[in-house]
Amino acid sequence: MKVMIGIGCDRHASLATLQEALAQALQSCGLDESAIAGLASIDKKQDETALMQLAASRDWPLYYYPAEALASIPVPNPSAVVLKYMGTPAVAEAAAILAANGDMQDLLVEKHKHLGADGKNATVSIARIP
Repeated sequence: MKVMIGIGCDRHASLATLQEALAQALQSCGLDESAIAGLASIDKKQDETALMQLAASRDWPLYYYPAEALASIPVPNPSAVVLKYMGTPAVAEAAAILAANGDMQDLLVEKHKHLGADGKNATVSIARIP
């Protein structure tokens, strides 16, 4: 089984915070990094250093989607706060579903939130590629 990782984070989150969030989310569904086909996030994160470092360190493709595309994807855990700041009710869940070309039933990990030692939050969702 191959999966796509949807990932969202606070501005300037560290690489360690993203790595920890990803490792926890993978562990929660019994997968390891060999299952990952790529990462996806919102286009507003195209300049997020840790996100680019994470993708580059594993040679994973990194896909970015505009808020309008993410907002069109039904998700189980929409957030009013994310909607206010990002223009879509979900980043991680919607990006994972969109990148996997699936739907809500393909979500293996809905919305794993992690607060890193840097005080920044990262959110990871995992969707299987149907």
